[in-house]
Amino acid sequence: MILDTDVLIWYLRGNEKAKNAVETALPFSISVVTYIELVQGMKNKEEYRLFQKQIQDWNTDIIQIDREISSRAMFYIQEYVFSHSMYLADALIAATVVQRGEMLFTANDKHYKFIPTIQCKRFEP
Repeated sequence: MILDTDVLIWYLRGNEKAKNAVETALPFSISVVTYIELVQGMKNKEEYRLFQKQIQDWNTDIIQIDREISSRAMFYIQEYVFSHSMYLADALIAATVVQRGEMLFTANDKHYKFIPTIQCKRFEP
């Protein structure tokens, strides 16, 4: 299972449902895009250090972007930018999920559900 950025944001904000959901989803992976988005939203180096420790404790696989993921994301943008306002980060995360044949755990399934080949599990905060 691949966790979307929003689920981990809920977790980091102390949401109990997110805490239970994340711990139940172990082991899980995240896209490097999710990792970058989370780090960009941190307030200071201490918050970052705690996050790094948590990622290590969870033994989280951070999936890098390769040629296939890039090509798929490019297709998603071409296909869905005008009809569904698809953004770069969502396209890269969706491409990662589909390319890996995994399920995406997200509270923002509306960002992805129009992609016919993606499997999403909805998180309800």
